[in-house]
Amino acid sequence: MDQWKTLKSDYIHKSPFGNIRKDQCELPNGIVIDDYYVNEYSDWVNAVVITKENQIVLVEQYRYAGEDFFLEVPAGKIEENETYEEGIIREVIEETGYISVKKPIYLGEYMVNPATQNNKVISYLILDAFKEFEQELDDTEEVTVKLIDFNDMGKLIQEKKMKTQLFTAHAYLMAKMYLMER
Repeated sequence: MDQWKTLKSDYIHKSPFGNIRKDQCELPNGIVIDDYYVNEYSDWVNAVVITKENQIVLVEQYRYAGEDFFLEVPAGKIEENETYEEGIIREVIEETGYISVKKPIYLGEYMVNPATQNNKVISYLILDAFKEFEQELDDTEEVTVKLIDFNDMGKLIQEKKMKTQLFTAHAYLMAKMYLMER
């Protein structure tokens, strides 16, 4: 199996949020796809944040495209000259006000949707977290912090009692596997 060749690239849209690129690609068998669209986004970081009381710290917010409120792990994109670890610590503090004296534990990374997106999510686990600060939200953010028992989260997702998205469910499973191996 061989990689595809990019014959031509044009930007359809550019913004601080992300870019949309239209590529012309040639497949190894010679077929040419004239309009292959790629969404370019910054890498994201997220964290499963667990308190000393074994509560997972989640953020609830309205998601316009999903037309509903969702519970999610704290997450965001990396700012310029930030490491992934620095980025997740900043995001957790901004969104939740929680911190830990323990260093974030790297859980892994994965592509969001490599068929159409070029970014990845880097997941961390933060243990023994405690509330130290007030939230520092952007003007466009309205976020409510929710705490639930870490051991109940999987069941809540499976029974559709918790609305969430893929990267939260995946980060939760990665954290659960990590903790089970300890």
